[in-house]
Amino acid sequence: MSQSTASASSLRGLTPEEVEILHDLRRRRHQVHHKPARAPASLGQRIADGFAGAVGSWNFVVIQSLLLAGWIVGNVWFGARSWDPYPFILLNLLLSFQAAYTAPVIMMSQNRMSELDRRQAEEDYHVNVKAELEIEWLHHKIDLLREQEIITLTSAVQRLSAQLDKLEQRSA
Repeated sequence: MSQSTASASSLRGLTPEEVEILHDLRRRRHQVHHKPARAPASLGQRIADGFAGAVGSWNFVVIQSLLLAGWIVGNVWFGARSWDPYPFILLNLLLSFQAAYTAPVIMMSQNRMSELDRRQAEEDYHVNVKAELEIEWLHHKIDLLREQEIITLTSAVQRLSAQLDKLEQRSA
């Protein structure tokens, strides 16, 4: 008897489709555990992740706020001799420039993280389907064992009843 036939016969209670899915998931599990780790992030991906991590931190917010406050106070303090008088056009230009480059880099990092999350969710889904099928199979197996136990107990009760009847007939 081949291994697939033996394992298929041990999976009674599951539909043929469920058995095939279970076998595919088991093969997939072995492939996932035996294949090398995901390819390391490229230089651009590492830069985007580091940049997004830095820009998305409280340290960045505090330092940026201090720099902006210093810029404004410095320009107000020097008055007419300041490097960027009141409407702060140069500051506006610098902040626009920063936003123009920050947003796409953050989006690159988010897209990469989203792809990693999607892959992880897909793996979790496959694990959950496999677990569900395995649990269903175990329930079926327990039900079969319980049925066999009931049959065994029923035949034992019938034998004992027959023996009791014989003893009653002998004593009567």
